[in-house]
Amino acid sequence: MKLSDVQHTVKCELEKFEPFFRQQLQSPVPLLASITDHIYRSKGKQLRPLLVFLSAKLNGEICQKTYAGAAMMELLHTATLMHDDVVDDADKRRNSLSIKALWDSKKAILAGDFLLSRGVLVALEHEGVEFLNIAANAIRYMSEGELQQLERARKLEWSEELYFDIIQKKTAALIQSCALIGAHSVGATGSRLAAMGCYGERLGVAFQLRDDILDFHSGSITGKVSGNDIREKKITLPLIFALKKVSKAEQKKILSLVATASINSRNVKQVVNFVDDMGGLEHTETIVLDYCNAARQALDVFPDSDAKTALLKLTGVVAERKK
Repeated sequence: MKLSDVQHTVKCELEKFEPFFRQQLQSPVPLLASITDHIYRSKGKQLRPLLVFLSAKLNGEICQKTYAGAAMMELLHTATLMHDDVVDDADKRRNSLSIKALWDSKKAILAGDFLLSRGVLVALEHEGVEFLNIAANAIRYMSEGELQQLERARKLEWSEELYFDIIQKKTAALIQSCALIGAHSVGATGSRLAAMGCYGERLGVAFQLRDDILDFHSGSITGKVSGNDIREKKITLPLIFALKKVSKAEQKKILSLVATASINSRNVKQVVNFVDDMGGLEHTETIVLDYCNAARQALDVFPDSDAKTALLKLTGVVAERKK
């Protein structure tokens, strides 16, 4: 399944979105203009604007308010990535140097703040006040999730319940917001909004689970070094499942490898091999499919349409993605 098969449904809208989004990045400050130009040139797949447009099309007629919602979510998403790179001390983003690496941490944080403000303003400029409540909650959850993960990594705490709580906040909340904002932009209410919220949340969890699987793949093309989560002491579902299958003594041994993985690459390889041997990756693949199927089921309330077909295909893209 290819992302282009999904994008085709709103191809014209996505083409019109490009200049609209670039306009939101403009600034008379030369330094900021240079940073935002780099952001535009190195932007990713723009999954979130795509989801906004598909949700809007499923629920009505795409309008200018939809473009504002899509731009807001892409601005907020990009800002959070820039802040994450500072928190994680990351020099790479999507196989390119991060803003933090090209300029510095202070400039990355301030440029991220600029994007956050532009996201709010573009919503207000297009009478999208209701978007702000959705977006503000998503940012709150993302901040809480990041702080939970940092504390969890420091203490090497792990449990499935805590893991899912974190990824629902860190990743699923923003993707759910995109589905809700697209529907809101065309006046959807009631059961339609609820269905889009369920779809977005389940798709977001599946997306993060797939990301966590890819981090264990040697030579993966995610733009991250394979085993990066282990180096950062992030204990994700593949490792959690593997740890549950061994004794307390073995758990302690593996966690000690994780604790020193940032300074010993051999430890990373040992942990990766342990997870693979214990079936952690295979188990997580199964959970990804479960969440993708649950996302598809959330769309049962909608009649068949091109937009519904595209959203159903999008779950396949998430389940199968390699980067």
